[in-house]
Amino acid sequence: MGEAEYYRLLNAVSAAIAVEPLPNLPCEDDDHLVVPAPANDNDGAWPHFAFPDGWTASC
Repeated sequence: MGEAEYYRLLNAVSAAIAVEPLPNLPCEDDDHLVVPAPANDNDGAWPHFAFPDGWTASC
């Protein structure tokens, strides 16, 4: 490959991976989005259930 072919290849690759500017898109407000309630929204702590004798737990 000669120097001319190398520079042609380099220019082709540079053009292929060049970052193109994004078009001017209108900005949308996120005010209309409603945040859903969490799935575990049970309004309070869960009751404590003790393990039966001889049972253990670990995290």
